[in-house]
Amino acid sequence: MSIFKAESLQIFKIKEFRLFILVRFFLTLAIQMQFSTIYLQVYYEYSKEEIYLGLIGLTEAIPFIITSFFSGHIADKVHKKQILSIGILLLLFGAIFLFFNSTQKLLLFKDLGLTALFSIVFLFGIIRSFLAATTNPFLSHLVPRHQFTNSATWNSTAWHTGAILGPVLAGIIYGYNNKFNASYCHFTEVFLFLISLIFLLQIKNKGLAQIHEKKETIFDSIKLGLNFVYKNKMVLSAISLDLFAVLFGGAVALIPAFTDKVLHLGPQAYGFLRTAPAIGAVLMALIMVMYPPSKKAGLALIWSVIAFGVFTILFALCKNYWLAFLMLFCTGAFDNVSVVIRHSILQLMTPDNMRGRVSAINGIFIGSSNEIGAFESGLSAKLIGLVPSIIFGGTMTILVVLGIDKINPKLKKLDIQALN
Repeated sequence: MSIFKAESLQIFKIKEFRLFILVRFFLTLAIQMQFSTIYLQVYYEYSKEEIYLGLIGLTEAIPFIITSFFSGHIADKVHKKQILSIGILLLLFGAIFLFFNSTQKLLLFKDLGLTALFSIVFLFGIIRSFLAATTNPFLSHLVPRHQFTNSATWNSTAWHTGAILGPVLAGIIYGYNNKFNASYCHFTEVFLFLISLIFLLQIKNKGLAQIHEKKETIFDSIKLGLNFVYKNKMVLSAISLDLFAVLFGGAVALIPAFTDKVLHLGPQAYGFLRTAPAIGAVLMALIMVMYPPSKKAGLALIWSVIAFGVFTILFALCKNYWLAFLMLFCTGAFDNVSVVIRHSILQLMTPDNMRGRVSAINGIFIGSSNEIGAFESGLSAKLIGLVPSIIFGGTMTILVVLGIDKINPKLKKLDIQALN
């Protein structure tokens, strides 16, 4: 424990890092609560069809992909704090809009229904492309290089803690007294976004973009970022592993339907089940704080993604609520191992003047694949059934890992310590 305090907690002496972690937590809490509420509204108030749950992901992924390359270019040219501030402010306005829409007290918002929900999801896809390109590069400005892996672990912990509480709050408030209370959920989100913005404004570091002597067009900038990722096989392999894991392992998007049709439970049960992966991720993060996956990072990356696929399959076979909770808990735990290792690779192997573009590309690979994976899960559930679609996703995840390991056998020999 003395090692834990001396090394792992040392980073919290940095005031701006502490503020960043608070921003990360409250922002994630608000976003997760908002999306959980939207999923519940779409499923329980409009249609109990899995395909609609998948369409939520697709609606976010399309604008995210379209704007990601541009957002990466901007993130390398503009103060990152400014980008984050504008993004959170827009999310705050979106939460206010959802509140009035769900209360339907104003004629302007009356009967907008699904259109309003999907419009906010579309808008969030655009905003998230800028957040994805900016957040981790901004963090790299706040901590010294030798603390990058440690900062990635605590950053992931803050994200997953918010991801735990967000769906729980949404499920409890939404299903309170057996009524659909979406307006109270969105009202809470307004304050959570506001709190995250207040903490962000207290950070003095602006995340200064490096000044380039050479003038380059946005297309040259995008091409440079793509070439860097393509030529760096270790970065490409790590990103690809997570890409296909979340693309095919999109069981989380189907939890509302799984809770209703397989476990025969309501919104409150959904909230707790939805948090299971995040709880597993937080506990795994605490383990990695004490025992960082550095020396054998590549091997840990491969086996963690395989384990993610295995527990996704086991989740699909569950008929008991707590057993399903345990399987999802394990998927989150092993997924977080790959997240921390991937973030460490990106921070340590990417030049500072390209972190925005590389983070944007990483966001396209990972961020959009979450949403496209949700659509894939919803579509496959419609075509082959709910449980078979989850099994298919877990199986494909395992096969992809084996394929990437064969293509790039050097990945399993990766040593993060050697990169510091």
